[in-house]
Order: sequence, then C-alpha cells, then structure tokens
Amino acid sequence: MAKRFASSILSTAIVLAFPTGALAEGAGGVFDWVHGDWKLIVGATGMVAPDFEGAKDLMFSVSPIISLGKAGPEARFTSRNDGISFSLYDNGAVRAGLNGKIIFERDGDDADELEGLDPVRFGAEVGGFAEFYPTDWLRVRGEVRQGIRSYSGVVADVRVDAFKDITPSVRVSGGPRVSFASEDYFDAYYGVDAQESANSGLSEYSPDGGGIKSIGFGGAYDWKVTEKFTTSVFSEYSRLMGEAADSSLVEERGSLNQFTFGVSAAYRFDFTM
Repeated sequence: MAKRFASSILSTAIVLAFPTGALAEGAGGVFDWVHGDWKLIVGATGMVAPDFEGAKDLMFSVSPIISLGKAGPEARFTSRNDGISFSLYDNGAVRAGLNGKIIFERDGDDADELEGLDPVRFGAEVGGFAEFYPTDWLRVRGEVRQGIRSYSGVVADVRVDAFKDITPSVRVSGGPRVSFASEDYFDAYYGVDAQESANSGLSEYSPDGGGIKSIGFGGAYDWKVTEKFTTSVFSEYSRLMGEAADSSLVEERGSLNQFTFGVSAAYRFDFTM
C-alpha cells in the first residue's frame, strides 16, 4: 500500500514539473507559460486490486489525486487508465503526444508469493499516445511505452471507451481493453530461472516471445456533484493471456482473472498567476 501511495506522489511530481502548456510555449520567455489561469485538482482514490499483476489475492489501498495544469477547455473524455500524458497535437478529433508511467519496485515484501524471485526494480515507462473520436460518444486510445531500468522491453495498450452523459452532471463510460508486451517484459514479471526456482519453489519458466498480455473490460460512473467537485465509481476486469498466463507464478500461485474496484473524489481549485 505504501508503495502505491508513493508511486502516486511521484507521478504527481512529474505532472507538476512539466505542465502540458509548457510544451506548447516557446516564443516568449522560458517561464512565460507560468502566467495565466491555472487549476489544481486534489482528492483521493480508494480501491481494491490484486497484490501484484497476476496475483489471486486482493488488497485495499488509498492514493492521492493531485494534478496541476493551465486552465483551458476540458478534454472530451479522460480515463483513470490514461498514463501521464503531454499533448503535442490536438485538433478536437485527434490528439497525440508523449506518455509515461512510474514503475515501482516489486519484490518479496509486496507478497509472500514473490519471495525468492528477483525484484523488478524501480523505474519508468516512456513513450507516446494517440487517440481519436470516431463519433461524439466513442474514444479510441493507444499507448506504446519503453521500459526504463525496471525492464528493457516494450508494452502497448489499446482501449475503446463509449461514454454518455445521462444528465449534465452524470456520465457513464466503458469499453474493452487489450494489452501487449515484449519478451523482455514477460521475462521480468513472469519469468522464473533456475536460481529463482530453487529460492521460491516455483517451477522454472522462460517466456518464448512477446504478444498479447491481457484482455478485459472497464467502466466508470462519474458524478459532477458541483462545478468543481467530482466523484467516480469504477471497476476493471482483465484476463491474463499468452506468456503471462503460462507462467508458473500465475499457474501455481496466482490467477488469470484480475479484478479492480474503486471510488474517487476530487475538488478543483482555480487561481491566477
């Protein structure tokens, strides 16, 4: 739980250090982008999720929501699954830019099932994203990220979300998700070499290539209580596939089925600098 809380803090630090608007400025002074209207969003998320990717047991955790950025038109649709994103192009129908994610260390302190396995080191994933709106109520988004330090592979996520405003203050959304990963990713998270097998008691397992990692579905119910206060209830289900599903960590101590449930609340503060 502490690691998930710290991970959220680190993600926030990146957002605070590199506001989206800073990437679009350049004609004036280096810090000219600071001047203007800003918005600060603070809140918290409580959720029940697997101990680690592939785990069969669930744990409860609480993490902060902190986001700081220049005021402007609200995005047509956003999801809690969206990584840290910096838009470089946005014409209303198509949006693209940089994307990242903090990766926290995974080791035997997180769960008994991981004891004896080599830790996944603290690091990050860095890459890009693109999304488009085929209709006014549907968003298709893809992200591709390269692992840094934690592992040397690549991951990719594709998500489709249909969304509808039931009332001016209530929105429901949901859709399918699919994730892919390279062999290096599978080896870091699901591989068990001879030494790890001896230390952990798990059968040896070596991933044979990359491919699909999971498929699933997610949905959310968002309620804009006031103009500045928003709450959300969300759930996600994914089923591990391919090299992840074949791992001895999953077959002997984990589960193919991964569930997440949670609630969140956030308040927006507007100010001028």
